[in-house]
Amino acid sequence: MIPDRAGNVADWEFDKLVVILLRQFKRPLEAQNITLSNAQITQIGEDTAARRPLNDDAQAVRAALVAVIAESEAVLVQWKLTFAQSLRTEMTNMPGWETTADFLDVANEKINAEVRISAGASLLTILGDPRHASYLLQAIDHDLHTDGRLDVDAMIAKRALLHAAAIPADAHDWLDQARAWVQAQHNHTT
Repeated sequence: MIPDRAGNVADWEFDKLVVILLRQFKRPLEAQNITLSNAQITQIGEDTAARRPLNDDAQAVRAALVAVIAESEAVLVQWKLTFAQSLRTEMTNMPGWETTADFLDVANEKINAEVRISAGASLLTILGDPRHASYLLQAIDHDLHTDGRLDVDAMIAKRALLHAAAIPADAHDWLDQARAWVQAQHNHTT
């Protein structure tokens, strides 16, 4: 039986989800001069789950994530792709490869950029900065239109939106509520 990884993500305690995301970003954060101990990571997870104010470590992570997402957006721009376009673009339609090795390099670069944008926007939204929350909707919409169910990244995006917008997990109209929240955040910042 194939494991339901997205279902597992849906069941994780929220503080554990944040811890896993922070650990996923260990190297990108270190490249931004942010090194967190396990205790610091755990504290950020507990604080966000309890909706406590962000400490200095979490504030620094937020600033670094903005830079990490910008770097990943730049990777996609080199192929003239937005995040949503990249999700819809099959690897066979990607430019810049001729050999199998080239194909694998381009695929790795594309997938890493997509994951860093999606997971980074999720973590950034969880940490109270919704500037890239529209990426979360794009990840969710892509999965719903592709095969009708959420993969791991889209489930993380859903959980980030539910948390940030204080939408109950069992709300039947969670996606409509999330869209309205993202739109309100966008209107508030423009």
